[in-house]
Amino acid sequence: TRRPVLMTFCMLLALAGLVSAAIPALMFLGNRQLFQPPPDAPLTSRRTEQVSVLIPARDEAAGIGDCVRAALQSQGVQLEVVVLDDHSSDATAEIVREIANGDPRVRLIAGQPLPADWNGKQFACYQLAQAAKYKRLMFIDADVKLRSDALRRLIAYQNTHDAALLSAFPHQLTMTWLEKWLIPLMHFILLGFLPIARMRQSRQRAYAAGCGQLFVTRRADYQQAGTHAAIRGSRHDGLKLPAAYRDAGLSTDVVDGTPFVSCRMYRSAGQVLRGLLKNASEGIASPRLIVPFSTILLGGALLPWIALVAALTLGDPPATAVAVVALIAAHLPRALAARQFQQSWVGVLFHTPAVVLFIALQWLALLNRLTGRSVAWRGRH
Repeated sequence: TRRPVLMTFCMLLALAGLVSAAIPALMFLGNRQLFQPPPDAPLTSRRTEQVSVLIPARDEAAGIGDCVRAALQSQGVQLEVVVLDDHSSDATAEIVREIANGDPRVRLIAGQPLPADWNGKQFACYQLAQAAKYKRLMFIDADVKLRSDALRRLIAYQNTHDAALLSAFPHQLTMTWLEKWLIPLMHFILLGFLPIARMRQSRQRAYAAGCGQLFVTRRADYQQAGTHAAIRGSRHDGLKLPAAYRDAGLSTDVVDGTPFVSCRMYRSAGQVLRGLLKNASEGIASPRLIVPFSTILLGGALLPWIALVAALTLGDPPATAVAVVALIAAHLPRALAARQFQQSWVGVLFHTPAVVLFIALQWLALLNRLTGRSVAWRGRH
């Protein structure tokens, strides 16, 4: 008498897993054709676009030289590269100063003391915008490397689509196993839960999205959105800066930057964990979002495995088939992302433990927020 009940329960688990996995899978399939790199903009003899490439840098000696030199290789634009040394304790300033001595397009400025109510990166970007001499501003992190065609591609796209704030998601370089597990989840979350077509038609705050590693804007739009002062206390510029633009009635957009810009965000397991924890409470780890996201993500990643084991144990072919389909749906977005965005296939194989760990970090971030604890980053809380 228990077997029919167990088989029914097993089928319900499998169906719940299938529904949870299908939601981001179907959204991902619809979005992947919309989330494309801007086409290459050919070199032209028309008026050359002018752009200030603005780089906040705090203890970035390991990568700042490559970042600046890559930006200087840009073709088809007139540019300056302005680096703000945010009280670095390493050789960041010396490296930039040496490059500036050989190229007048590079300027190094010293950061002012950090005000009590500002986040370090936001204050650095605010100062950089004030120092920029051109009307087009590109903010990039110090671990970002631009290809020579990146600037003209992004500017041409912004001009064509009239995006007040344009963000490109770089090719994410991952070396350690935890990087391969967790970093590609940014594309899974973005394309699995953001309706990009609706985002481009609407200016509502709910559709705010971006990657804090690279933003392009015009000075007039930046001023109208309130500059980085509008998000002065935030660590999550990837969400908060687009939200500020949308609050001001301006449009924002996101594109794939895989072919023309790369970034290695973190370099160790400890950095990955701290990096995901430091601003999670401003995103998924908010009280409003954490329960629905936990339910859908864990339901799609974990329930199909539980249902499959139960169905095989009970010898239930229908439930087994549904569980297998659910597992395919759960892993399909990660597989497509690995191919489209040149990600590691390790993340595809370990999708389930990656999601479990990711959700655990979100709940830990929420607990930290509720107890008043914060994660130090670059020596600051």
